[in-house]
Amino acid sequence: MQQSILLDGPKFQITIRRLCQQLIENHGDFSKAALIGIQPRGTYLAQRLAKELEVMTGIDISSGILDITFYRDDFRMKGSSPLLANSTQIDFIVDGKDVILIDDVLWTGRTIRSAMDAVQAFGRSEKIELLVLVDRRFSRQIPIQPDYIGIQVDSIDSQKVIVSWKEVDHEDSIVLITEKK
Repeated sequence: MQQSILLDGPKFQITIRRLCQQLIENHGDFSKAALIGIQPRGTYLAQRLAKELEVMTGIDISSGILDITFYRDDFRMKGSSPLLANSTQIDFIVDGKDVILIDDVLWTGRTIRSAMDAVQAFGRSEKIELLVLVDRRFSRQIPIQPDYIGIQVDSIDSQKVIVSWKEVDHEDSIVLITEKK
């Protein structure tokens, strides 16, 4: 197994700050915008972004966490269990807001499609945008593209992209894993 570090250390934090700058450019005072992290790993990025945006702007940012378990197209398949569902925490009105869905890795697009369905259960947003830390460009099964990208990775299906978060993995890093044959 071969591992290539794509991003770690100070570059990881610089990437998060750059994403915040882009959000500020597009959403100004955030009075109409809300960040929603997709369970499980998009929540770490959403929390980091909200905290950094509050430091950079001095504004309280509306943010939430979205569980897409029952909106997935594979939740009834063998090996998945609705009992393992995470929790949704959205304590603001979605109607009329610019919702920014946040996930760590965009690969096939299926998770994002499920998240768009799930967020509509909370109201009709004005607009939905997508922010991802890693965009695996060449593996889409659904025509979904991010509005904000930390890094782009050109990878094949047999490779894995692993994002580690300081909060749970004790370090911030993005690693590309390739199985040796």
